[in-house]
Amino acid sequence: MKEPITQYGYEKLTSELKNLKEVERPNIVKEIDIARSHGDLKENAEYHAAKEKQLFIEARINELSLMLANAQVIDPSTLEHQKVSFGSTVKILNLDNDKIFSYTIVGSIESDPSRGLISFGSPIAKSLIGKSVGDEVSITLPNGETDFEILEINYQKITF
Repeated sequence: MKEPITQYGYEKLTSELKNLKEVERPNIVKEIDIARSHGDLKENAEYHAAKEKQLFIEARINELSLMLANAQVIDPSTLEHQKVSFGSTVKILNLDNDKIFSYTIVGSIESDPSRGLISFGSPIAKSLIGKSVGDEVSITLPNGETDFEILEINYQKITF
Protein backbone atom coordinates (compact mmCIF):
# COMPACT_ATOMS: atom_id res chain seq x y z
CA MET A 1 0.00 0.00 0.00
CA LYS A 2 1.29 3.47 -0.90
CA GLU A 3 1.93 5.91 1.95
CA PRO A 4 0.46 9.40 1.41
CA ILE A 5 2.99 12.23 1.61
CA THR A 6 2.94 15.94 0.81
CA GLN A 7 5.21 17.48 -1.82
CA TYR A 8 7.12 19.10 1.07
CA GLY A 9 7.75 15.71 2.69
CA TYR A 10 8.73 14.12 -0.61
CA GLU A 11 11.21 16.91 -1.37
CA LYS A 12 12.65 16.76 2.14
CA LEU A 13 13.28 12.99 1.91
CA THR A 14 14.64 13.29 -1.64
CA SER A 15 17.02 16.04 -0.52
CA GLU A 16 18.27 13.96 2.41
CA LEU A 17 18.80 10.93 0.14
CA LYS A 18 20.70 13.04 -2.43
CA ASN A 19 22.95 14.46 0.32
CA LEU A 20 23.69 10.99 1.70
CA LYS A 21 24.55 9.58 -1.73
CA GLU A 22 26.48 12.55 -3.13
CA VAL A 23 28.15 14.02 -0.02
CA GLU A 24 28.11 11.74 3.03
CA ARG A 25 28.85 8.43 1.27
CA PRO A 26 31.93 9.75 -0.63
CA ASN A 27 33.19 11.51 2.53
CA ILE A 28 32.97 8.36 4.65
CA VAL A 29 34.81 6.35 1.98
CA LYS A 30 37.65 8.90 2.21
CA GLU A 31 37.61 8.72 6.03
CA ILE A 32 37.86 4.91 5.88
CA ASP A 33 40.80 5.10 3.44
CA ILE A 34 42.62 7.60 5.67
CA ALA A 35 41.97 5.51 8.79
CA ARG A 36 43.06 2.34 6.96
CA SER A 37 46.37 4.01 6.07
CA HIS A 38 47.14 4.38 9.79
CA GLY A 39 47.97 0.71 10.07
CA ASP A 40 46.68 -2.13 12.25
CA LEU A 41 42.90 -2.25 11.78
CA LYS A 42 42.23 -4.31 14.91
CA GLU A 43 43.19 -1.47 17.23
CA ASN A 44 42.26 1.41 14.92
CA ALA A 45 39.35 3.25 16.61
CA GLU A 46 39.15 5.77 13.76
CA TYR A 47 38.66 2.99 11.23
CA HIS A 48 35.98 1.24 13.29
CA ALA A 49 34.11 4.51 13.92
CA ALA A 50 34.18 5.31 10.20
CA LYS A 51 32.96 1.80 9.27
CA GLU A 52 30.12 2.14 11.81
CA LYS A 53 29.17 5.51 10.33
CA GLN A 54 29.26 3.95 6.85
CA LEU A 55 26.82 1.24 7.98
CA PHE A 56 24.49 3.92 9.37
CA ILE A 57 24.64 5.92 6.11
CA GLU A 58 23.95 2.84 3.97
CA ALA A 59 21.04 1.80 6.23
CA ARG A 60 19.54 5.31 6.01
CA ILE A 61 19.95 5.34 2.20
CA ASN A 62 18.08 2.02 2.03
CA GLU A 63 15.38 3.27 4.43
CA LEU A 64 14.84 6.51 2.47
CA SER A 65 14.83 4.67 -0.87
CA LEU A 66 12.13 2.32 0.42
CA MET A 67 10.06 5.21 1.84
CA LEU A 68 10.22 7.10 -1.45
CA ALA A 69 9.38 3.98 -3.47
CA ASN A 70 6.26 3.48 -1.34
CA ALA A 71 5.25 7.15 -1.23
CA GLN A 72 2.27 8.63 -3.03
CA VAL A 73 2.52 12.40 -3.32
CA ILE A 74 -0.81 14.05 -2.60
CA ASP A 75 -1.23 17.77 -3.26
CA PRO A 76 -3.42 19.04 -0.40
CA SER A 77 -4.01 22.33 -2.24
CA THR A 78 -6.28 20.41 -4.63
CA LEU A 79 -8.44 19.05 -1.79
CA GLU A 80 -11.47 20.71 -0.21
CA HIS A 81 -10.75 21.92 3.30
CA GLN A 82 -14.32 22.61 4.48
CA LYS A 83 -13.83 19.46 6.52
CA VAL A 84 -10.55 18.29 8.02
CA SER A 85 -8.61 16.14 5.55
CA PHE A 86 -5.05 15.20 4.58
CA GLY A 87 -2.98 18.39 4.40
CA SER A 88 -5.44 20.50 6.42
CA THR A 89 -4.11 22.90 9.01
CA VAL A 90 -6.53 22.79 11.92
CA LYS A 91 -6.76 25.22 14.81
CA ILE A 92 -8.42 23.64 17.85
CA LEU A 93 -9.38 24.96 21.28
CA ASN A 94 -8.90 22.78 24.36
CA LEU A 95 -12.24 23.25 26.15
CA ASP A 96 -10.73 22.30 29.52
CA ASN A 97 -7.99 24.96 29.66
CA ASP A 98 -8.75 27.34 26.74
CA LYS A 99 -5.37 26.64 25.09
CA ILE A 100 -5.29 26.82 21.29
CA PHE A 101 -3.30 24.35 19.21
CA SER A 102 -2.58 24.22 15.49
CA TYR A 103 -1.80 21.02 13.63
CA THR A 104 -1.20 20.14 9.99
CA ILE A 105 -2.15 16.60 9.01
CA VAL A 106 0.58 14.93 6.95
CA GLY A 107 1.91 11.47 6.09
CA SER A 108 3.45 9.39 8.86
CA ILE A 109 6.95 9.52 7.36
CA GLU A 110 6.98 13.33 7.43
CA SER A 111 5.31 13.94 10.78
CA ASP A 112 7.14 16.24 13.18
CA PRO A 113 4.97 17.03 16.21
CA SER A 114 7.45 19.69 17.40
CA ARG A 115 6.54 21.66 14.24
CA GLY A 116 2.81 20.85 14.50
CA LEU A 117 3.01 18.27 11.69
CA ILE A 118 1.02 15.23 12.82
CA SER A 119 0.51 11.90 11.08
CA PHE A 120 -2.90 11.20 9.56
CA GLY A 121 -2.78 7.96 11.59
CA SER A 122 -2.27 9.67 14.95
CA PRO A 123 -5.11 9.65 17.51
CA ILE A 124 -5.54 13.44 17.19
CA ALA A 125 -5.72 13.38 13.38
CA LYS A 126 -8.06 10.37 13.36
CA SER A 127 -10.41 12.25 15.69
CA LEU A 128 -10.33 15.40 13.53
CA ILE A 129 -10.56 14.01 9.98
CA GLY A 130 -14.00 14.58 8.47
CA LYS A 131 -15.01 17.18 11.07
CA SER A 132 -16.00 20.82 10.38
CA VAL A 133 -15.46 24.22 12.01
CA GLY A 134 -17.54 24.43 15.19
CA ASP A 135 -17.56 20.67 15.76
CA GLU A 136 -16.55 19.44 19.20
CA VAL A 137 -14.39 16.32 19.40
CA SER A 138 -13.17 14.17 22.26
CA ILE A 139 -9.59 13.07 21.82
CA THR A 140 -7.90 10.44 23.97
CA LEU A 141 -4.52 11.82 24.98
CA PRO A 142 -1.90 10.28 27.30
CA ASN A 143 -3.44 12.16 30.24
CA GLY A 144 -6.98 11.03 29.38
CA GLU A 145 -9.97 12.17 27.35
CA THR A 146 -9.97 15.86 26.37
CA ASP A 147 -12.64 17.88 24.55
CA PHE A 148 -11.70 20.26 21.75
CA GLU A 149 -13.60 22.63 19.47
CA ILE A 150 -12.47 23.09 15.87
CA LEU A 151 -11.93 26.83 15.35
CA GLU A 152 -10.44 26.91 11.87
CA ILE A 153 -9.61 24.62 8.94
CA ASN A 154 -7.48 25.73 6.02
CA TYR A 155 -4.64 24.74 3.75
CA GLN A 156 -1.19 26.22 4.29
CA LYS A 157 1.78 25.17 2.19
CA ILE A 158 4.46 23.51 4.33
CA THR A 159 7.96 24.86 3.86
CA PHE A 160 11.39 23.69 5.01
